[in-house]
Amino acid sequence: MSSELIQTALKTATETREIAFEKGAVKKTGEVFKRVFPDKKVLVVADGNTFAACGDEVVKSLEEAGVEAVAEPYVFPGTPTLYAGYENVEILRDYIKPLGDDVVVCSIASGTLNDIAKLASGELGREYMNVCTAASVDGYASFGASIARDGFKITRECPAPAALIADLDVMAEAPQRLTATGYGDLIEKIPAGADWILADELGIEPIDDYVWSLVQGPLRDTLNNPEAIAAGDVDEIAKLGEGNIMSGLAMQAAQSSRPASGAGHQFSHVWEMEGHGLDWEPPLSHGFKVGVGTVASCAIWEETLKLDLENLDIEKIVAETPTKEEVEARVRSMQIDRIVEDAVTHTLGKHLEGDALRERLTKIKEAWPAIKERCEKQLVSAQEAWDMLRKAGAPYHPEMIEIDWDRFRETHIKAQQIRPRYTVLDVLTDVNMLDEVVDRLFAEDGFWGQHRHPEN
Repeated sequence: MSSELIQTALKTATETREIAFEKGAVKKTGEVFKRVFPDKKVLVVADGNTFAACGDEVVKSLEEAGVEAVAEPYVFPGTPTLYAGYENVEILRDYIKPLGDDVVVCSIASGTLNDIAKLASGELGREYMNVCTAASVDGYASFGASIARDGFKITRECPAPAALIADLDVMAEAPQRLTATGYGDLIEKIPAGADWILADELGIEPIDDYVWSLVQGPLRDTLNNPEAIAAGDVDEIAKLGEGNIMSGLAMQAAQSSRPASGAGHQFSHVWEMEGHGLDWEPPLSHGFKVGVGTVASCAIWEETLKLDLENLDIEKIVAETPTKEEVEARVRSMQIDRIVEDAVTHTLGKHLEGDALRERLTKIKEAWPAIKERCEKQLVSAQEAWDMLRKAGAPYHPEMIEIDWDRFRETHIKAQQIRPRYTVLDVLTDVNMLDEVVDRLFAEDGFWGQHRHPEN
């Protein structure tokens, strides 16, 4: 099976030049390496689990293609918590550097280990390639690496892989939790699309129709059979892997994560920057946090679309909007020390007062009918997102990822403060109704009030 969608998207990728996406793709590792890096040597990097999944086949393919290995495969322990920090980027980088500028890393990885190889190579100014072992994340084909340092996880800039191998049989054999985390990462593209529509209609960040199509085109078909994905159906997992790879290629084409990330991801980003779940075994995955954030985002959107924003009292909102000093004080009271300065910068960068706010509110009033029509077509309900995640075997409620109720509620406010990206959280902030909407969601008859526990 070869994906025409992926091959088409490759034409506008800025860093990835070749992808083998099919059953038995690991057998093509060597020939792909030869084409993409014709004069380079290889260092295979894996962990105990990923090497067991397909390491022997990868090494054999590289040998048969005549690719010179500069050393035996570098294999991290199989336990993710033993290598999930930035210190291992430094260890791998320092191991690679003296081997010579003609050495390329071929990582066999899903998630964290891929990011370690990506960032270590990026810090040396070198390209790398990856062999996917699970349909667990959209980061395979994207730039940037999400790595923890001192218990604090953020995304650091580095190039996407120059080549990618995605063997559908290997991905289908991955542990179910890895497939579920890939589903959680991908489903957030639904409300993220609504966030982009919002920014588009307000003239803040126009939609690129081509980039939009890369993610949104295959998205619903990819997500529509969560039970089969949970059961390990090869064809459905192939769609999931394809959808996540397309998301990464879209980010390359846009040179932004906007096509793949909205308010739902910002819930995850808050928890990651607070270090939540990094010391678990296995560590709490990005996609599990994003899935819960997706349900939250869809619930926020549902309440927002009920608002009568066509008839805003602009002068009343301008008069009642908090001052810059009040906004900064609130951010400082909510965010932890290692986040707070960036959060203040991002929040104040979006904060509007006076004539600038009047102009924004006027645009919101005028554009709201179009925003409402387009976003209602784009979105699924919070209950639908909940049910889809449940059927895929992914968390859909904060208790399932050990986020307590007060912390979860507070994240609805914190999430608006940590990124410059304009989302549904920001339109509610502009109209001074974010607290009101959160109160409604957590009221006895609100979505979260009725879903206090996962079994509700």
